[in-house]
Amino acid sequence: FSVLFSAHCSHSTVNHLPPALFPRFPDAASTAPSTPDAVLPFLRSISYPTNKSKHLVLAAQMVMSDFGGRVPETVDEIVKLPGAGRKTAQVVASVAFGVPTLAVDTHVFRVANRIGLVSPDAITPEKVERQLKRLLPESSWGEAHHLLILHGRYTCTARSPSCEGCAAAHCCNYKS
Repeated sequence: FSVLFSAHCSHSTVNHLPPALFPRFPDAASTAPSTPDAVLPFLRSISYPTNKSKHLVLAAQMVMSDFGGRVPETVDEIVKLPGAGRKTAQVVASVAFGVPTLAVDTHVFRVANRIGLVSPDAITPEKVERQLKRLLPESSWGEAHHLLILHGRYTCTARSPSCEGCAAAHCCNYKS
């Protein structure tokens, strides 16, 4: 359920939640009978804590009632969960269940456009996703997603990209 917290929130902020949250709410079965008010104190440090606490409880209830207590495995089923958009669904399907997906977050979007992996008209995450999927073999989508995120977090950062130390600088549209 941690992926539900990532929208409009840094990864480091989200990563601080599990040690306090998961002992109290370790799974859908223990979260479903709870209330958003009971979850809210654990989420105060992230953006939109009120909405995310509601989504967490509703998603847990749906997992229990509609999916037999198991997180659904397909993107189409995961997006039905409250708070789960396409990116969240693709990350869960890929990482948890090995489904070939290529989620486009802010890092993937920025890096794919800067380097020139996608055309200049790829101005939405959906367009970037479609173009990357045409460019890359399906077997590499999950790994490509993670590599592009890491590159965007540590090298091709939003404010001050480190072009001098970039392995892709020789073929990068942004650098040239």
